[in-house]
Amino acid sequence: MKIREIKDVNNFNKMIDQCKGTVELISPEGDRLNLKSKLSKYVAFAKMFSNPEIPELDIVAYEKEDIERIANYMMYDNV
Repeated sequence: MKIREIKDVNNFNKMIDQCKGTVELISPEGDRLNLKSKLSKYVAFAKMFSNPEIPELDIVAYEKEDIERIANYMMYDNV
């Protein structure tokens, strides 16, 4: 799924922490960063917010409820 314009990093981080399974951010270069890992999460966030030219990123979740949680966040909570 594509994510764009995360407005509140803290709330996005809390939502990711609530996910049960693996959640990966795929960089434009094809790197997969596990957002459940604190170190990978900091690397991903630094990359995501240091380059304003990246219009969107791919995020992959493997559990159905995690996919729904992320989709709901992007539609309703990230306004």
